[in-house]
Amino acid sequence: MAKTKIMVVEDEWIIANDIKDSLIEMKYMVTSIATSGEEAIRKAEEDRPDLILMDIVLKGEMDGIDAAKNIYDKLGIPIIYLTAYVNEYLVEKAKNSEHFGYLLKPFKDKELDIAINMAIHKAKKEK
Repeated sequence: MAKTKIMVVEDEWIIANDIKDSLIEMKYMVTSIATSGEEAIRKAEEDRPDLILMDIVLKGEMDGIDAAKNIYDKLGIPIIYLTAYVNEYLVEKAKNSEHFGYLLKPFKDKELDIAINMAIHKAKKEK
């Protein structure tokens, strides 16, 4: 069975590498790491991952929610939001986007694995 390909979008390098290591340990393939919304769009077009783990608050002009909308509209790739921020504005903005999960940092590997499996299942069902 082919490994699920996942792209990580996280602007904090240490956190991105921790997530990457956890995903590899869980037997997922990490296609790339992006640090901005613009880079995420470009890499999603190049790599065509099965799923994207998207930090909401990113450095640069575009936040993770706007990048996720762009990617989902163009490519239909499911997105799970990752964030350490819980405020009403971001939650409402995220709710109004096409996403397949929302995890608060810090999260446990098991929580991430379950969220990934649920998102992949939902995406397959929708196709």
